[in-house]
Amino acid sequence: MAAAAVVRDYDPKNDCRAVEEVERICEVGPTGGGKLSIFTDLLGDPICRVRNSPVYKMLVAEVVVQKDGGEWRREIVGMIRSCIKTVTCGKKLPRNGKTSHPLPVYAKVAYILGLRVSPFHRRMGIGLNLVTKMEEWFRENGAEYSYMATENDNQASINLFTHKCGYSKFREPSILVQPVFAHRVRVSGRVTIIKLSPGDAEVLYRRRFSATEFFPRDIDSVLRNSLNLGTFLAVPKGGREAWRGSEEFLAAPPESWAVLSVWNSMAVFKLEVRGASRKLRGFAKTTRLLDRAFPWLRLPSVPEVFRPFGLHFLYGLGGEGPLAVEFITALCGFAHNMAKQRGCGVVATEVSAADPLRLGIPHWKTLSCADDLWCIKRLGEGYSDGSVGDWTKSQPDLSIFVDPREV
Repeated sequence: MAAAAVVRDYDPKNDCRAVEEVERICEVGPTGGGKLSIFTDLLGDPICRVRNSPVYKMLVAEVVVQKDGGEWRREIVGMIRSCIKTVTCGKKLPRNGKTSHPLPVYAKVAYILGLRVSPFHRRMGIGLNLVTKMEEWFRENGAEYSYMATENDNQASINLFTHKCGYSKFREPSILVQPVFAHRVRVSGRVTIIKLSPGDAEVLYRRRFSATEFFPRDIDSVLRNSLNLGTFLAVPKGGREAWRGSEEFLAAPPESWAVLSVWNSMAVFKLEVRGASRKLRGFAKTTRLLDRAFPWLRLPSVPEVFRPFGLHFLYGLGGEGPLAVEFITALCGFAHNMAKQRGCGVVATEVSAADPLRLGIPHWKTLSCADDLWCIKRLGEGYSDGSVGDWTKSQPDLSIFVDPREV
């Protein structure tokens, strides 16, 4: 027997263990179509998943439950995390003619991350209550839009947000996951990879990608965050000698180039693949043993993903020129080798399904999610810049910018 749920602010001193228990019993990730389920194993304070965002909040749902002995106790049965930031929601052409690149149009946007309700307390309106209370906070802080991500086959989540909360289906990006093998991946000898300073990385991103949907206006904070392991630029072989900084590079770029940044998600949370059969576990172990024994064969081994493992997240992927796809592949190989050195289990990224660079991103279909779904809701009237209409009705671009702080 339990009383109605009460939604309140998360208390890091007293709620951490109870929230982790709800996380543990709630499966997260694709579960349909024979895919393995993945759950989050947070390290330390559960609010750390949004703490790197400029404005963030976490709420919990608490009920008073009568135990078998007749004693009444408070019990946390749900939670929701969110952050608010300013991102690109559209673009416009400059009027002064000084540049041919479109200029970004920004909006203040809220992102819902990690809505969880205990399996024993579902279909009681707790999820709806959590979302409603969080949206009140969004409006109080001037957010114009709210959006969330789920899997296309998570019908319960889709029904909650689209049927009960007024969200609409918006974008369908793909989460691409590559295992980290026991061997190093070969990187094309036709490519030179340069690690950029945070200042050079910011110049490059603002000049070339700031008009991309969901580009964070505070990209400088992302690039200077301690979780950011670096931004890497791929140019034709020998380009390192000619490197004089982003300003000179953008003034006369090579015919083809590509860029990406690496975020250390393993310092925030870990994952674990659950539900694998003994046969599959044995097969995976055999592939690792063979890969370690014969690294020169470069066997596609399965990492130890059946216990908590970390990941590196690749973001800010972009490039230009006829060899951009090849250069992205080289950068992904470089990132794989970095992850191997740091003990990660997988390397992951999220891109628009229509992004042409997607063809150059190595991944395993079994671990990936080709049908991620972003839903959006308009909270306020207009944009921060009133030159564009309702963002929820806009057509998708080829690319999106996935903020690693939301992973």
